[in-house]
Amino acid sequence: MLIEAGTIVAIEPDGLWVETIQRSTCGSCAAQKGCGQSLLAKLAGHTSYLWVSLAGRRADDYRIGEEIKLGVPEEVVANGSLIVYFTPLLSMLAATIVAHYAHAGEGGTALAAIAGLIVGGALVRWHAFKHRHDSRLQPVLVDDRQIVQLV
Repeated sequence: MLIEAGTIVAIEPDGLWVETIQRSTCGSCAAQKGCGQSLLAKLAGHTSYLWVSLAGRRADDYRIGEEIKLGVPEEVVANGSLIVYFTPLLSMLAATIVAHYAHAGEGGTALAAIAGLIVGGALVRWHAFKHRHDSRLQPVLVDDRQIVQLV
């Protein structure tokens, strides 16, 4: 499980809004200094806001500004990366092959590649929308006693 630190920015009865600055994965990546994500995060101080379920915990036990730990299973990150990167690429290649065998010419094949890339991006967006409430894909609170998995 990948562990990230975050700061509570809002508290709701059934969950927390947490601000995170991604650092843990950047330290373990092979690209290190050649990665644009790391550079942008350093320059912009890129933060993300996540909603995390309390999973039966009491909201009164948390305070705004408190540092907490979040956990995300490695397979969620790996599978998500495969979907985000390969779906547009494969749809672009498929559209290019279809255009080539349909004798669309160079311009038509290039336009088909762009259309395939856009369709692949739309498929990724649809997949994200469809699974936005899937508790298996959500970050979980990690405390010193246990990791609470949502069912």
